[in-house]
Amino acid sequence: MTSADAAGTGIVTDRPRPVILICATGGTIAGSAAAVDDQHYRAGVFSVETLTGAVPGLGDRVDLRTEEFFALDSVDLTLADRVRLARHLQDVLDGDDAPDGIVVTHGTDSMEETAYVLHLLLDTEVPVVLTGAMRPADDPGADGPANLADAVAVAADAAARGLGTLVVFGGQVLGARDVTKRTAGRLDAFECLHGPLGHVLEGRLVVGARPARAFGPTSAFRLSDLPDPLPAVEILVSHPEMTPALVRAVARSGAAGLVHGGPGGGNVSRPVVAMLDEAHRDGLVVVRASRLGFGPTARNGDISDDEHDWVCAGDLPPVKARVLLALALTRTRDTAELQRLFDTH
Repeated sequence: MTSADAAGTGIVTDRPRPVILICATGGTIAGSAAAVDDQHYRAGVFSVETLTGAVPGLGDRVDLRTEEFFALDSVDLTLADRVRLARHLQDVLDGDDAPDGIVVTHGTDSMEETAYVLHLLLDTEVPVVLTGAMRPADDPGADGPANLADAVAVAADAAARGLGTLVVFGGQVLGARDVTKRTAGRLDAFECLHGPLGHVLEGRLVVGARPARAFGPTSAFRLSDLPDPLPAVEILVSHPEMTPALVRAVARSGAAGLVHGGPGGGNVSRPVVAMLDEAHRDGLVVVRASRLGFGPTARNGDISDDEHDWVCAGDLPPVKARVLLALALTRTRDTAELQRLFDTH
């Protein structure tokens, strides 16, 4: 690599201009309100070329490559789909003509889960950026073009190297581990418990923080080591009147783990404690998380995790605790080691 700043983008590259791959997976950003009569819109209708063509000057300072990997509503994406995407992107990054940055267009409903999977599994320093939209592409107030422009700018900026997988949305640059969708209606849909890593200002990345936990090259997980399928992990959000039959059904389903989303700081009512202990005796690994989505859950806080041999999710919400537990169970079932992985990733 030379020290040249390619076309004023901020990235250091030996190419005249940085190469950015846009990998489309569907979602609202490619959705159409005109395509349906009985719904608000249909996700994943427009091609990636249509999306890039709606952003004036998007390719002026970078060389764009495009591909369509999925054309799905993100509510339909499985954990296996996310690992499949990670394997594809790793192959691209390991290729002879690897891009200088990658942008993944994605539905917002489960963007945080895909971002976290990629964050943990992609062994790269290259910026990988997810973005999307809250309004479909043919809406008069579509937010997709601005988000896509910002995402390409971040992916093409040297300052984004080594930050792991990012979500760029509404001008904010959000770390994959902490990002959570917090509203179903507003354009500023995403937040981070510890704040954004940076912002996009006049088309340039401004970084204010860096990830503190293991990811990518420092992660404990490698794509080459993962079995297919991953261990099954279920989520239950509980209440004191919950029937034991629900927990028993999870235990009998073949699941290897259960994430319990409890009120407050991941608290567990006395009736549910007995249910979780029974499930643990039946072979389930139990992770205690907060249903609030913005933890934290303190280990041995209001309840003794040590006494019950449970794992504490810390500040991971249930959906991300499920992702981490599924990956962690490919390495160990030892509670102490699982807790270490939760504490460090």
